[in-house]
Amino acid sequence: MNKNIKLAVAGAVLALSATANAGIIIPAGDWTVDINGNVNTFFTNTKHSGAALTANQNDSRQQFQTGLLPSSFGLGAKTRQNDIDVAFQFSFWTGANANGADNLNQTGGNGGLGYSSLNIRQSYLTFGDKSWGTFLAGRNLGVFGSDAILSDMTLLGVGSFAGGSGSSTLGRIGSGYIYADWKAQMAYTTPNFGGFEATGAITEGTGQVDNSNLGYEGKASYSFAGDAVSGKFWVGGKTLKIQTSAVAGAGNTVGTGAITEFDARGGEVGAKFSAAGVDLVGYLYQGKNMDAGVGQAINTIATAAANFQEHDNNGGYIQATYVMPSKTKLGISYGKNVIEKGALAGATAAGLRDGEREATIFGAYHPLTKHLNLVAEYNMLDTTSASAAAGAEDGKSKTVSLGAILFF
Repeated sequence: MNKNIKLAVAGAVLALSATANAGIIIPAGDWTVDINGNVNTFFTNTKHSGAALTANQNDSRQQFQTGLLPSSFGLGAKTRQNDIDVAFQFSFWTGANANGADNLNQTGGNGGLGYSSLNIRQSYLTFGDKSWGTFLAGRNLGVFGSDAILSDMTLLGVGSFAGGSGSSTLGRIGSGYIYADWKAQMAYTTPNFGGFEATGAITEGTGQVDNSNLGYEGKASYSFAGDAVSGKFWVGGKTLKIQTSAVAGAGNTVGTGAITEFDARGGEVGAKFSAAGVDLVGYLYQGKNMDAGVGQAINTIATAAANFQEHDNNGGYIQATYVMPSKTKLGISYGKNVIEKGALAGATAAGLRDGEREATIFGAYHPLTKHLNLVAEYNMLDTTSASAAAGAEDGKSKTVSLGAILFF
């Protein structure tokens, strides 16, 4: 990937400080203003089969839509005052596809009155110094799982869940890692000690009925760069109390109306290596009650469920890319998420099996300019529902996507 695009991705997705951005720089008195973001659109053709089919609808869907990254506009600034680096960041995200329930006016149209929704994912401040670290307060990408999504080659493309009705596809979310999500938080990042760095965060609790619990996340990493080889290792973890307030009903396992708490926790380990145009990524995670039973979003429990069954989560992905002499990057990626004996809210415990989302993705990414990439991907997604009886039909989705993404 072109170096400028790498920096732009880091700035657009994980701007842990305004200095990480690489956009349009404007001096403004004591401040340096950074305007940054991306615009992308893809043509996608998705063919569904098995359980992925929708009744009375065509099994092949063709759309124009944004990819894993919605199009975004970011505004940040930084300054140094009293020997302290101070910065702030706002980012506004939207999509190209207005055929869905994410429209601002809920009309479902694709014309002048069918606007894709505006999503403010980042609004935070930072202060610190390279000698004692940096504090962050506000809304930003979660710590746990952040390196997994930043290392995903489909960040420049579409990956899974094309043909849907939203402002973003899933990339490899749900088939190799669980989404880090955008969270209200307070975080601290240590200084860089010869490549070693650590971040800890207290986040607003998710999966809550009465908002009485906070979440805790952290990671530690080591980065190195040599003449021939560079790379990064990281480990991370998270813990949280999640809640359910169940209603009365058959098979109710958690009471009638009373709030019941469950432990949710997870650990992760990952590594990246780069040498001679080859990039390799490996990532694994394992946890308990980390999602609502679909293996995608973290701790999004249905809090008024008639039945909640505790479950284990595990998964990971491997990825290899190669930059050709023409600067075109070719990549292949394989990953899977597993929910062990997890039941969706309201499902009975009988006949459960492990739920899985498994995807193999091929991609080609060509930097037409230092800011513009042309992208082609082919994605094969297989799904097994954790709440389906043994022998039930599984779902398959195959997607071809072609498009472009511009960073500024």
